[in-house]
Amino acid sequence: MLHHNANHASRSLRRSVLAAIALSLPMIAGVAQASPLSMPAPLTFSAGPLGKLDVQGIASGMAFYQDFPQGTAGIGAKNVGADITNGMVIIQKNTGALQFYIQAGAYSFPTLAAAIPSSTSNINDFGAMPVAYLKYAPSSDYSVEVGKLPTLIGAEGGFTYQNINIERGLLWDVEPIVSRGVQFNASKGPISASVSLNDGYYSNRYNVMSGLLSYAINGSNTVSFYAQGPLGKVRQPFTAAAYSAIGTSSDIYGVEYVYSSGPWMIEPYVQYMHTPKSVRLGIPHSFSNYGASLLADYSFTNTISLAGRVEYLGVGGKPGEMLNTPNTFYSSGVAGTLTDLPADSHAWSITLTPTYQNDGFFARADLSYVAASAPAGLGLSSFNNTTQLRGMLETGFMF
Repeated sequence: MLHHNANHASRSLRRSVLAAIALSLPMIAGVAQASPLSMPAPLTFSAGPLGKLDVQGIASGMAFYQDFPQGTAGIGAKNVGADITNGMVIIQKNTGALQFYIQAGAYSFPTLAAAIPSSTSNINDFGAMPVAYLKYAPSSDYSVEVGKLPTLIGAEGGFTYQNINIERGLLWDVEPIVSRGVQFNASKGPISASVSLNDGYYSNRYNVMSGLLSYAINGSNTVSFYAQGPLGKVRQPFTAAAYSAIGTSSDIYGVEYVYSSGPWMIEPYVQYMHTPKSVRLGIPHSFSNYGASLLADYSFTNTISLAGRVEYLGVGGKPGEMLNTPNTFYSSGVAGTLTDLPADSHAWSITLTPTYQNDGFFARADLSYVAASAPAGLGLSSFNNTTQLRGMLETGFMF
C-alpha cells in the first residue's frame, strides 16, 4: 500500500471537542480516532528559550501469520514474520502562542487486504519524521498549523498505537495518511471545524482542500462530516514513493458518529470516493469506491478491553484495462483503484482485538478475516484467493 489513547473519560472529552483540542498525543485538532491505548504522562523538561517541552515515545513490535501472502518479496511475501511497528519519539511544545510537534522514528502501516509492509518501506514513503508541524494558537478556540500534518479524512489513525485494532481497515486503504500543507482550526461551543490546504496524497503540489466539521451533541455523542478534493491540475506520476495521482485527483466524503460513555466506544462511519476520468493521468474511465465501517471497543477492567471492527468496501474500475502508465492495469491494485483489491470487486472484513495494558506496557492480538468477490481470475493474492485470514500479535512499551 503506497498512500496512503486513553481512559474512557478522557477519550469522551476529546471526542466532544474534536477540533478544539489535540489528542493525548496531539497529532492535529479535529481528528476522531478510536484507541484503547493510553499514553503515560509525558516527561517534561526545560529547554531554555523554547520553554517547557514534553517528550513521549513508544517501542513496539509485531509477529504475524497469514494464509495467503499478498506480497511478492520481503516481509509481505511470508506466511509468518515479524517486524517493528513503532520506534517513535514525540517532542512537543503545547503551551504558549507558538507551539510545535515532532514525531520521528520507525513505524509500520499494516492494513487489511494489502501486503504487509516493512517498517523500512514505510519510512521510504514518508521519511523518518512522518509528522512535524509548527502551530500558532493565539487562543484556545483558534489555531493554525503548518508542516507535515495527519489527514483529516477517516476514523482511523496512521500509527498502530492510535487505533483499537493493530491493522487498519479496508476504508483506511483508500484514505490519505499524511499531507504537507497548512491547516486552520476553530471551535465555538459544540461546533468545531478544521480546513486544510495541502498536497493530498503527498504530491508536493499544494492544490488539495480538505475539511472536517464536528458537532458535539452532548458529552457522549458527536457527529462529524469530512471531505477532500483537488482545486486544480493534479500532478502526473513521479518518483515519490508515497504519491498517488489517483488519490489526489479524487473527491472523498464521509460521515462519522461517535458514542463514548462508560466502558463503551462505538463509532460507525460511511465513506464515498469518486475518481474522474483523466487521459493525462492515465485513467481511461471514472470509477468510485464506497464503504461503511463499524468500530467498537469495550473495557472490562482498567487493563483489559476488547475491540472489534466490521467493514464493507466496494471497489470500482474495469478489471484488466491498461492505463497509460507502462505495465499498469486497473486490476493491479494501488495504481488502478488505490487499494490492493482488484477493480470491480466487493469485500467485507471482521477484526477482533483483545488488549491488555498496564501503565506503559501493552500487549494485544488481532484476528482478522477478509472475503472478497472479484472478477474471474483475480483475487486478494498471487494465488487469486478471495479470502484471507490473519493473526497478529503486538507488544511494547510507552512512556
